[in-house]
Amino acid sequence: MCKSVPGASDVNAWEQAYRVPKALAPRRRLAFRQRSLQSSLSRLGSMKRYHVETFGCQMNVHDSRRIEEVLERSGYGPTYDREEADLVIINTCSVREKAEHKLMSLLGKLRAFKEAKPDGALVVAGCVAQQEGERLLRKARHVDLVIGPDNIPDLPGLLREIESGAPPIAKTVFDLDDPRFLVASPRADRPEVSSFVTTMKGCDERCTFCIVPTTRGEERYRPAEQILDEIERLVDGGVREITLLGQTVNSWYEPLHQDANKPRSKTAPSRSEFADLLYRIHERAPGLLRLRYTSPHPRHLTPELIRAHAELPILARHLHLPVQSGSNRVLRRMSRRYTREQYLSRVGALKEAVPGLTLSTDIIVGFPGETDEDFEETLSVVRAAGFVSLFGFKYSERPGTPALALGDDVPEQVKDERLARLFELAHEQQTAHLASLVETEQSVLVEGESKSQGMFSGRTERNEIVHLAAPEGIDPSGHLVRVKIVEAFKHSLRGELLDEPLPSMRRERRPRGRSSLPIVGMA
Repeated sequence: MCKSVPGASDVNAWEQAYRVPKALAPRRRLAFRQRSLQSSLSRLGSMKRYHVETFGCQMNVHDSRRIEEVLERSGYGPTYDREEADLVIINTCSVREKAEHKLMSLLGKLRAFKEAKPDGALVVAGCVAQQEGERLLRKARHVDLVIGPDNIPDLPGLLREIESGAPPIAKTVFDLDDPRFLVASPRADRPEVSSFVTTMKGCDERCTFCIVPTTRGEERYRPAEQILDEIERLVDGGVREITLLGQTVNSWYEPLHQDANKPRSKTAPSRSEFADLLYRIHERAPGLLRLRYTSPHPRHLTPELIRAHAELPILARHLHLPVQSGSNRVLRRMSRRYTREQYLSRVGALKEAVPGLTLSTDIIVGFPGETDEDFEETLSVVRAAGFVSLFGFKYSERPGTPALALGDDVPEQVKDERLARLFELAHEQQTAHLASLVETEQSVLVEGESKSQGMFSGRTERNEIVHLAAPEGIDPSGHLVRVKIVEAFKHSLRGELLDEPLPSMRRERRPRGRSSLPIVGMA
């Protein structure tokens, strides 16, 4: 049970009672205080508190947000202090081997939580939960509940079973017949500039290295009306940027059309209806300033989607498009179903249609059988595509993936050397790109206060992070502003505000930002 809550004016006493960590950035502490205080005062002295830790990708961040909402509707309140929680949830990622190792290490540390709070609940959610299921309960016997991504709506009921004395439970059932998509709601207590909206889940691509089809199931698409309604509500609530989410987000079909329109052959050209969805969002949400999507698959970068990028002003002039390798031989072994020539042709057409568009990507080094020549071809595709940033990973074997049959024959030292060379090239290209923006004017969507005192941060339409100062009493969060870039850093830029402050900017500074949670890195 939670402690009694001091009055709203007694901030110091409140923070002491809830042990809000002093190390938290000021805007996060304030956001946390407002959010927790609002819900706490309505259930004085009776609220149980939850603590969520998130590993991995943006889809997991989105799932954690849905977990928060499900729990808060059931009477739980948040805490950033794990020791103060009655319920600890670890939302996991299984894309990389380190993720599972770190999870088991963390669960070992959480034995102390269960020993100190026998009535507390320990939950493992996400992709490792889906992958391991009952096995995880045998590996970590102090875990009370293992729950897959599709079973988040069932979380409150499962917790009630645990509280009633039920033995540990594993529920990892895919919602293949009746897909459920949890809906985000605007938050008056924590207004956001940017938010995520799910359009589909699962993956039908079956890349040989990837465990996602095992942990997220086959593709299920969300009806357009549901997507549009959610975006409308978020924009009406103050959200100015939406990122559409899906494992292969641009493979989307209207569910009623997919049987007729989706090719049955995996080698047939894509007939994705994703571009049509983007046009409908543009028409339906005139208050939306920016629209992004992640992660797309190169096969579904159709001519219609390229045309949408050229015609829709709300679409960001940046795309994260995983290439994985620059070697056709390795791409075949990965079962990516495109060649380097096809990839470069499609991104070339996209850049021609949208001048100034930038690209980022994902690359795996050390895939089974990758030779020095294969890796050189990967470096050459990085140069040819002109990626301004990338995520690089060493190949690691994942349970149940077809690549297991290929063996893991590239020595770790060679993987390390290749990854270092890849990052060196990426750094060169990113540094040159950021330097080229100095003395230019950029349109920046301000997301909120930055970690630096008195500074704000936001992103350009191409996704560069920009830090800027604002006059005293001015909060440009949620506004699209003109900025002159005056300095380039390693991964970001500094700019000076050119626009005169609008009347709507003259208010008490309040915490805003991208939809996010405390994330434990899993690279």
